Amino acid sequence: MQITPTIRTEIQSFLQEYSLSTSQFATLCGLNVGTMSGILTSNRPLSVHQLDCVTKAMEKPEDHFYSHYVQECILETTVDWRRVHAFLLRCAEVSRLDCIAQVVSVLMENAAYYATHVFELAEEFFAHERYAAAEILYENVALSERHQHSERLAICQYRLFKIRVDNDQFQNFRAATFFETFIERLDELQQLDALKDVANVYRSLREWDQVEEVARKMKAKANIQYRMKHQQNSRERVASYNQLSRPLFVYITYADLLCASVCEARGDYQQALKYTYAYATLDWVKETDETSVHWVSLFQHWAEGNTYVNKLLSGDVSVLNDYVEYIAASSEKEDNEMISRLLNIMLAANRYCLDVKDVLKRFGRFINTFAQQNSTDMYSKQVITEQRVRLNYELAKYYMRNEMYGEGFTFLISCLEQSSLINNKSYLYKSVRYESYETYASPETKAAYRQFISIVD
Repeated sequence: MQITPTIRTEIQSFLQEYSLSTSQFATLCGLNVGTMSGILTSNRPLSVHQLDCVTKAMEKPEDHFYSHYVQECILETTVDWRRVHAFLLRCAEVSRLDCIAQVVSVLMENAAYYATHVFELAEEFFAHERYAAAEILYENVALSERHQHSERLAICQYRLFKIRVDNDQFQNFRAATFFETFIERLDELQQLDALKDVANVYRSLREWDQVEEVARKMKAKANIQYRMKHQQNSRERVASYNQLSRPLFVYITYADLLCASVCEARGDYQQALKYTYAYATLDWVKETDETSVHWVSLFQHWAEGNTYVNKLLSGDVSVLNDYVEYIAASSEKEDNEMISRLLNIMLAANRYCLDVKDVLKRFGRFINTFAQQNSTDMYSKQVITEQRVRLNYELAKYYMRNEMYGEGFTFLISCLEQSSLINNKSYLYKSVRYESYETYASPETKAAYRQFISIVD
């Protein structure tokens, strides 16, 4: 049986190979001679700093000794949280998730003592966007508290939800429905952001019943909090609202916007307009700070555009030019909203057989680049990504109907590609109905088309 060398034996072998004394190697490491002598002769665990100094001096990869360190300095010794904390931070920096998982699983054998430490470190990782490392820690804390009705368990599940929501729409639906059962365990204010995030996932999936249910919950809770805020004007109470990602009144108005989206999707444009007028009229908002004024202005601006949208989609095509000018005036400041706005135009164009070639030419620069835009926040990653697929589909449909097959197939293939990336089966199935146009496609287009048909099959 082969004996695995220890950290110390590897250091000693290095000294022998390069004929270095303890003093010379200590200088090379930037450590004093006494410390280096202790490392080589003592059974005391090395600190992470000492390990990194040694590794660098030996010109090894910075995580070369990390698996050894787990075994020798954590598993085989009395656990010292300060040493473990420093090691886990370094593992996150160099993406040694295997070491993090191994150490945390051992710590959580004594969950009563270490769960708080592990949770706080997970929060630290999350704040610094080290999501893969944070996920391991949250999973372990959640597992240790799975039988408890605790707020910390709910926070773990909220963080895991936000980490796991990605491109795969099927997985996103599972993540949202699972996390939704934990929302009521969160702090009353944190519930508002949680409901907002879950609603955005459901909205991206076009699960309108769930969007409506979550929006109504969010509005009811936000209304209660808003009344409390202005009835109990204590410093402590007012300061607590700073933890929200938006001003408190935004959760009320955003709920109306979501409900308007639900009605629009169901074809109830009159009811959608009622909700739109509700979030356009914000004279009840008491806050006058700069951020609040910004959000009030934003909702009023959105209401103007969405008023055009609901009229246009209901068949009032007389507002098309006004809507186009509204889009043009906003395009430089709100590129992230352009996809949804052009989608609205294409939906109307295909529904009412409108000629919008001049509109497409006017916004050609954006249309030619929108597929490459990257999404960052949860709303953009979910809602805008899904709308990008739908816009490709509607553009393909428009160009095919107008016998502009080259452009049509370009957007069709793009729709197929993006549908596949986000695992949106509905648009994959819709897109492959274009087989009747295949005779107009180039050999390259036919090959790409068949590739995506095989994915659906």
